[in-house]
Amino acid sequence: MRLASLALFLGAAALGTAQAIGAETSDSPDQKNTYFNGKRVPPLLELTPDNYDKEVKLSKFLVVKCFSPSCPHCIDFAPTYQTLYEYYYTSKAPSDSKSATPTSFEKYYDIRFAELNCVAYGDLCAKLDIQSYPQTVILKDGEKADTVKGGKSISVISGMIEGVLEKEKPGTRPKELQLPEPGATALPNTSSESEEAAEKPAKGESNDITGVTKTTPQKADSTKPSKPTKTPNEQGISVSLTAESFQTLVTMTQEPWFIKFYAPWCHHCQAMASNWQQLAKEMKGKLNIGEVNCDAESRLCKEVRLRGYPTILFFRGGERVEYNGLRGLGDFIQYAEKALDICSGVQDVDAASFKALEEKEDVIFVYFYDHATTSEDFMALERLPLSLIGHAKLVKTKDPALYERFKITTWPRLLVSREGRPTYYTPLTPREMRDTHLVLTWMKSVWLPIVPELTASNAREIMDGKIVVLGILNREDQETFLSAKREMKRAANEWMDKQIQLFQLERQNLRDAKQLRLEEAEDRNDQRALRAAKSIRISMDMSDRKEVTFAWVDGVFWQRWIRTTYGIDIKDGERVIINDEDNRRYWDMTITGSPIVPSRVSILETISKVTASPPLIKPKLTISSFEKIFFDIRVTFSEHPYLSFGCIAGIALGCASWFRGRIRRNRGHFRLEDNLPIKEIKEGLLGNTANGKKD
Repeated sequence: MRLASLALFLGAAALGTAQAIGAETSDSPDQKNTYFNGKRVPPLLELTPDNYDKEVKLSKFLVVKCFSPSCPHCIDFAPTYQTLYEYYYTSKAPSDSKSATPTSFEKYYDIRFAELNCVAYGDLCAKLDIQSYPQTVILKDGEKADTVKGGKSISVISGMIEGVLEKEKPGTRPKELQLPEPGATALPNTSSESEEAAEKPAKGESNDITGVTKTTPQKADSTKPSKPTKTPNEQGISVSLTAESFQTLVTMTQEPWFIKFYAPWCHHCQAMASNWQQLAKEMKGKLNIGEVNCDAESRLCKEVRLRGYPTILFFRGGERVEYNGLRGLGDFIQYAEKALDICSGVQDVDAASFKALEEKEDVIFVYFYDHATTSEDFMALERLPLSLIGHAKLVKTKDPALYERFKITTWPRLLVSREGRPTYYTPLTPREMRDTHLVLTWMKSVWLPIVPELTASNAREIMDGKIVVLGILNREDQETFLSAKREMKRAANEWMDKQIQLFQLERQNLRDAKQLRLEEAEDRNDQRALRAAKSIRISMDMSDRKEVTFAWVDGVFWQRWIRTTYGIDIKDGERVIINDEDNRRYWDMTITGSPIVPSRVSILETISKVTASPPLIKPKLTISSFEKIFFDIRVTFSEHPYLSFGCIAGIALGCASWFRGRIRRNRGHFRLEDNLPIKEIKEGLLGNTANGKKD
């Protein structure tokens, strides 16, 4: 009985030790093994918050590669670290030559290798004080013993490990190591012992040892099934989520979810219910669709900070973005497909693939990087795509051909290409390039195409604060429609070129004026004037000028709105209006009194007259004259609140002063009555003395 118990105990201990050092005793179909010098090597240990504390205690030394999946330096360093791990795993311990029982290298030195994804498990990397990627750390009894920053060579990483092992067991490590090249499957000069080991799995095959070592294990491994992945939305339904399932399925995973938050009594929610269920069927096997009943899950909806019902949000892990489009089935599907495309990551493109992408996308944001771009830059870049769903495409590149095309000389650099026309993100400092809020603010200002379609979802974005050249087009007549759009794009490009030239000319004039002041001060040897001239800052503030943008609207679909607002009917032909939404006015006639049509000449000659101060063409109002009075008062109060309050206070004081004076005039002045006797006057004025005697 005792012997059986002892055998059971020793067997369990041996199994635990084998698992702890990653001994090659199991062939799991879920894990992909590699081979080095003909020996099978198990996959690298992946550290997570669930197993970190346990794994650190299982061995004295733990070598950890801290990395980011999107970091180019980490990607380049991955083969180096993998080969180093395979080399040490298949190395022989010094005790092998003396002991009859072979001892593995990992068991002899009590050392293991692992990797840690700092994007997925940032808290663990913060615990190890990881500030850049990649970084190789060696832990001794759970504490950091040494570290190497950056994607160093295999000899540098090996030098750190050798130093720790030699210090732990002096005299056991060789003075020089024969290290493999990154990505190699064997040492450069394989010893006879390793050749014999390589021949064992290839028995009965070719005697070419090199060929056996490289190909035979790969053939055996290729037959093993890959790790299965979970298919999203397998049943094609909208999953009803609770607070618990929301945390488990949505926030604690990196799977994308499209979720509506609703209330059963909400009429808008009831109206879109059928489209939402149909969306779930269309996205079967593609995207998870869910819904949250805010009457039942009020706490969850409060944490999400909803502003109304229904609210539709797209989630990916801890990130989210609100859907603000229309609620038709086609709109939902289009958004979901674009969201899936963006969730696949920021695509790396070259000149050829970028040219193909330009044929499909109107707006493309391009991030240029080189070998010196840091992991912090790429982490900031990965936070951007979610906010671009339904608006634009974001790609990155390090292709020299694209550098030359867009005149890129500094890295990293960001620009937007709208139908081939670049607009650059002007800040260049690392802090400004990594400031997600600042970058997104710029992206939102330029993510519309040069001539976008005006819809209910983007109307405010297009119209507010701008003068808009709006083409009222008929989509049903394709030939005329395409011709009109082409003319509007030509007019838009020419107007933008003209504005750039005027901007550059104005800036040059300011520079010339500053230079003249400097030269004049130097000629007079006036140091005060010279300092004043040098302190002049050339500021090109465009805030006082309204931006002119271009757009088009489907005149058939929006016929009623166009007729009631602008008095134009698409049946009379395609027209163009120039709209100033902030002042509720528009222009639909040229300087000659003829209607503005979708023609480059007609548009350009009218814009210059409209943007003059004051406009050379009399505008029309989109509201009545009576409404315009109250509108102007409201605008004045909103734009100049203090001045308006001062005027009202002044008017109120003036009215109060006038009213007070009028009251005084109505009361009259004090005077003595003419028929009052002199004696009564004296007695009334002087009265009796204090002692009752009369004078």
